[in-house]
Amino acid sequence: MVKRTKASAGSRADPEPSGPPAVFPIVGIGASAGGLAAFESFFAAIPAGSLPGMAFVLVQHLAPDHPSVLPDILRRCTHLPVAEAVDGMVVAINNVYVIPPRWDLEIRAGMLHLLEPMAARGHRLPIDGFLRSLALDRDDACVGIVLSGTGSDGAQGVLAIKGAGGLVLVQSPESTEFDGMPRAALGTGTVDQSLAPGEMPAFLQAFAAKAYRPPSPSGHHEPAGAGGAMHRIFSQLRLKTGHDFTHYKPTTVQRRVQRRMAVHQIDTLEAYAAFLLQSADEVQALFRDLLIGVTQFFRDAEAFRVLEDTVVPTLQHRRQPHRPLRIWVPGCSSGEEAYSIAMLMLEQLDVPATPQVLQVFATDIDSRAIALARAGSYPASISADITPERLARHFTAEAGDSAYRVRKQLRDLLIFSEHDLTRDPPFSKLDLISCRNLLIYLDATLQKRLIPLFHYALRPGGILLLGTSESIGEFDHLFEAVDRRAKVYRRLEDYLDKPRAALSQMIQPAAAVPSDTTPHPPMPLPKTTLRERAERAILRELPIAAALVNAQGDIFYLHGRTGQYLEPTPGEAGISNILAMAREGLRRDLSLALTQAAAIRRTSVARGVRVKTNGHYTSVNVGVSALDADADPSGPQLYLVMLEAAGPNDTEAPAAAGAPPEAEAGIDARLAALAESLRVSEEKVQALHEELESSIEELKSSNEEMQSVNEELQSTNEELETSKEELQSVNEELSTVNAELENKVTDLSRANDDMNNLLAGTGIATVFVDHDLRILRFTPGANEIINLIAGDIGRPVGHLASNLDGYDSLVADTQAVLDSLIPKSHEVHTHDGRWYAMRIQPYRTIANVIEGAVITFVDISESVRTRQTLRKLNEVLRLAVVVRDAFDAVTVHDLEGRTLAWNPAAVAMYGWSEAEALALNMHDRIPPERRAEALNDLRRASETDTQQAHLTLRLTKDGRTLPVLVKATALQDDEGRVYAIATTERTAPPVST
Repeated sequence: MVKRTKASAGSRADPEPSGPPAVFPIVGIGASAGGLAAFESFFAAIPAGSLPGMAFVLVQHLAPDHPSVLPDILRRCTHLPVAEAVDGMVVAINNVYVIPPRWDLEIRAGMLHLLEPMAARGHRLPIDGFLRSLALDRDDACVGIVLSGTGSDGAQGVLAIKGAGGLVLVQSPESTEFDGMPRAALGTGTVDQSLAPGEMPAFLQAFAAKAYRPPSPSGHHEPAGAGGAMHRIFSQLRLKTGHDFTHYKPTTVQRRVQRRMAVHQIDTLEAYAAFLLQSADEVQALFRDLLIGVTQFFRDAEAFRVLEDTVVPTLQHRRQPHRPLRIWVPGCSSGEEAYSIAMLMLEQLDVPATPQVLQVFATDIDSRAIALARAGSYPASISADITPERLARHFTAEAGDSAYRVRKQLRDLLIFSEHDLTRDPPFSKLDLISCRNLLIYLDATLQKRLIPLFHYALRPGGILLLGTSESIGEFDHLFEAVDRRAKVYRRLEDYLDKPRAALSQMIQPAAAVPSDTTPHPPMPLPKTTLRERAERAILRELPIAAALVNAQGDIFYLHGRTGQYLEPTPGEAGISNILAMAREGLRRDLSLALTQAAAIRRTSVARGVRVKTNGHYTSVNVGVSALDADADPSGPQLYLVMLEAAGPNDTEAPAAAGAPPEAEAGIDARLAALAESLRVSEEKVQALHEELESSIEELKSSNEEMQSVNEELQSTNEELETSKEELQSVNEELSTVNAELENKVTDLSRANDDMNNLLAGTGIATVFVDHDLRILRFTPGANEIINLIAGDIGRPVGHLASNLDGYDSLVADTQAVLDSLIPKSHEVHTHDGRWYAMRIQPYRTIANVIEGAVITFVDISESVRTRQTLRKLNEVLRLAVVVRDAFDAVTVHDLEGRTLAWNPAAVAMYGWSEAEALALNMHDRIPPERRAEALNDLRRASETDTQQAHLTLRLTKDGRTLPVLVKATALQDDEGRVYAIATTERTAPPVST
């Protein structure tokens, strides 16, 4: 189908433009931090001496208390005139205008206007404001560009530019100094191209050359083959998206298609149709352009004022306690209008936000827009459209205040679903439908089908809210105006006794999309046979008036000129009856002939019947014959009444001239007798006719009773059909709710998978228990500490054996945490020597409700070992301090004799520094002739527990031999193995060698 403007829910709030097209496009460029370099790069890329054929308006976040130097900088970068904007300045082609500090900027009727900022510094959104005004002022002759900057200013503005049919460019994030604003604009899904600033001017000029070409002097003429190309474009859209844009307004479709052609530099519709056939991405891009997905919170303040002051109080008064208010927002786009209406309803109802009070169905055919609406996350720039009180009540700030997310209480009231308004069954029993600014983009055929559909979907007295440029048209018997200016209408219950249209007549059946939609020539009418042609010619030539009637004379069909025999009866018009319409003189014979034909089932004829017409009598032959009932056995028995002017032979001949008086007398007597006989016959016939009329009246009464019964049956049938249609609507609603639930289940499943992987990936053993200390779930690492299997879920944690050594107060500590809500921490270890940091804390829900406890075990075995090692090292360090300060030389050697330690006293005694000594072997300090003996003495000393000093000789650095007293001690590791020998040495009196 088609989609929409979405005013708040759908697109632009203004109708299709009716004035002349803009002469030249205006480019609005917004930037913030890092924007100066982007501006310079942009204007430096415009070739010198070249006129781009457009105007540029620069809006940058400027410090209000410092003059702007941006115009001076730009004058050095471009040959185009650069001026600082002043109030009332007319925008001229090939000029550059810069926003001054301390002001907001708008454009109206091609003139720039300076406005006092309404928001506080830091909350101003001047880029959004200017781009919105530019979209309204220039329609599709506008371009929005977002360059480097922080925040989200410009995101709402590019939506307005796209809704007007303009071009949207964004600086590529990798080329920016700060990518916040470009990424926010890209997140709207409306960006046509993401380029570096230096690439934008060339693209703009190429686009403008095709998109803004002036019309030919001879007027617009659709090129040959354009109709077939558009049919192929529609065919591709139906094939790839499943939606039909045939009934979208042609001017809108053509503008959107031409804009896409200009983006890709394609010259003809034929070439673009061929391009669509090859590019599925372009089909989706055209689809999004046609949807015009522009929206805004609380768009059109006047409409929401009427909604708040008039509609909501009415709905609140009508609301019954046992059922919620049901609202439908078709064409909701990314959900802003649906959320706006829900916020307004909650504020006025002043009741807790629950689906039992309010249900808002928001539908759209754009799956991307529905996904954004379901997420409920919007850029920070929405603060310009929503009051601070509403922001605080219905939104939460996230991502460093760069975005707002709808609170869960509000989000739960809305159900978002993909729904085609023109094809899918509507929702039913609704109190309010807000379909603003959607109908103006549809042709009259769809509009005439949708207004009755809205009437069908609303409850009696329900409210329909349309856009400012829309109306109910010819359906004033379906709705009455509540506020014509705001386009608020109330559903009428009884509309001129007209039968209620079936739902199947309001919506198109979903049909398979044909592979080729090229229009086929109309089917030729079947050729008439020669017999049929001859019979028609004969009927036209015969001077016979005829009527097709039933046995009671009710007329079904008239042929020929019957006015001289039949005339309408005065009084209330109803079913025409040939006996009631028969002129004077015809009724009796016609009634007899019809009665005889019905009785004998063959043709009954009355000749020469005198009928009074216009003051004189005309003779007519009356023939009534029963039709063959084989053609329609189930239908009533019909009779053909033929009325033909009588010829000379059909009347009685007058008396011959010159007859004798006796004959004349006999003739008179004969005539008198005949007259008397005729009178008696007429009286009998009249009596019979009266009896027949009485029987006919009785039959009519019986027929009326049968008709009444039939009407009751028909009414019952209509009620059953209505119930069926309501069930179909309920089924559609259930499908929508099911889709919403499926989406939530998918999100929940993904979140559950993420949580499981997170818990398993951290390696932290975690056990969740409820208030009764029954296990709710646990992570895989927990079964190494507490003997857990999948079947233990639901069992008390105290019933399970644990591998903890020396700790048996898990149940008591957990219960204490639940009682006091104060977390507890312990260091525990298992039988296999692993240490864990155990922490017990309350389990809190999002609503801050305690529903149990969480027990976590973090493996700290390595930390414990490190701590023990550090303790030992500290001891060694203290010992090392003692050794360092000792007066005796202390050395340590490994079993191979390598020096491992050398204290200051050893330096003083032997002369080698510590570094030099660590490079020596013990052999180097023993005289050669004493080495074997000295090493054996040290080895024996290390193998005995007694530590006695013995006298030996040592060499000094300068070659002297010193007598020393040596005490050796063996050093052992944790397993008792000797790994080194420590010696304490002091000088002794010299000994003889």
